[in-house]
Amino acid sequence: MKDNVILIGFMGAGKTSVSKALAKLEQMPLIDTDEQIEAEVGMATSRIFETYGEEYFRQTETSILEKLIRETDHSVISVGGGLPVREINRKLMRELGTVVFLNVKAETVLKRLEGDTTRPMLYADDKEKRVNDLMAFRNPLYREAAQVVIDTDEKSVEQIAREVAELAVRR
Repeated sequence: MKDNVILIGFMGAGKTSVSKALAKLEQMPLIDTDEQIEAEVGMATSRIFETYGEEYFRQTETSILEKLIRETDHSVISVGGGLPVREINRKLMRELGTVVFLNVKAETVLKRLEGDTTRPMLYADDKEKRVNDLMAFRNPLYREAAQVVIDTDEKSVEQIAREVAELAVRR
């Protein structure tokens, strides 16, 4: 298995913030799969969804994981919230390194993402219902993919990064 740490979890769990803090703390390179996809396709995630649809986006996520397996080691990798939904992606992430699920409560997500209009999966009239429905579907898949689970509610980004370092980087 490779020496990467892959952060997964729902939108608003802290994947981006924690991955930046962890990369700095451990002096490791940082890779964000959504940024990789945007660079490869040449447009923002929301525009990719609008133009090509979710299935195209999910296939692109898989190809990015395959590329990372070939080319990446000893890095912190933050993945989009929907990437672990595909079974092949859960398998590929485990090949890529230690998978850490940043677990978060729905109330925390709603508070953190209040006013955020950049997330295509949250385009809904009833955001609370949408978040609860998506979490009910995704959380078991996140748990299946992960070797480490960390609850992020009521913790600072730095606290979470230190916990990830202890449980996933220095193990």
